[in-house]
Amino acid sequence: MPKPSHKDTLIAEGMRVIHEYGFNGASVRDIVQAAGVPHGSFTNHFASKEAFGLEVIELYFAAAQYDLRDTLCNDEMKPLLRLRKYLDVHIKLISRNDARNGCLLGNFALDSNDSEPIRSRINEIFAEVERCVVYCLDAAVEAGELRSAISNQQLASFIVASMQGAFLLAKAQRDPAPVVNLKDILFSTVLQRAK
Repeated sequence: MPKPSHKDTLIAEGMRVIHEYGFNGASVRDIVQAAGVPHGSFTNHFASKEAFGLEVIELYFAAAQYDLRDTLCNDEMKPLLRLRKYLDVHIKLISRNDARNGCLLGNFALDSNDSEPIRSRINEIFAEVERCVVYCLDAAVEAGELRSAISNQQLASFIVASMQGAFLLAKAQRDPAPVVNLKDILFSTVLQRAK
């Protein structure tokens, strides 16, 4: 098996460092030290910290797309079960490390005011997640699990925004309870009213 390149190591370890300390809180020095590579390796592979951040986002989203396909966009499952499983995946993810890390995409959103390319990419990703939620909700309407009287786009936007808020609270409280609470309220109240 080939040895990972310094670039791959920097991205993998840099993702971990950024997830823990935030994009603005993680210095290039922190990233290089975590990767165990010379400082020059960073500048050889990345034009800037911003370019590095964009590559970290792409790697993280590539893994997230698997979860989207396996849950929200999985036509083999009943639609509301897909949404439930999607939330379960995130509860499991947010529970790691005592919920200290939050959602990497949400963390970038908090840190991205100074970087238009990062802010723009994060918005594109959240829009893609919303599209997947809408796809799932549309399937739920078609299957008779939800009424068509509600706006699935608005509901999807509400769900994605609520998840990001719950991830932020889970990070601050170091407890996944806000995400668990969101799931419980969503299925016991919000979606029940939409049936």
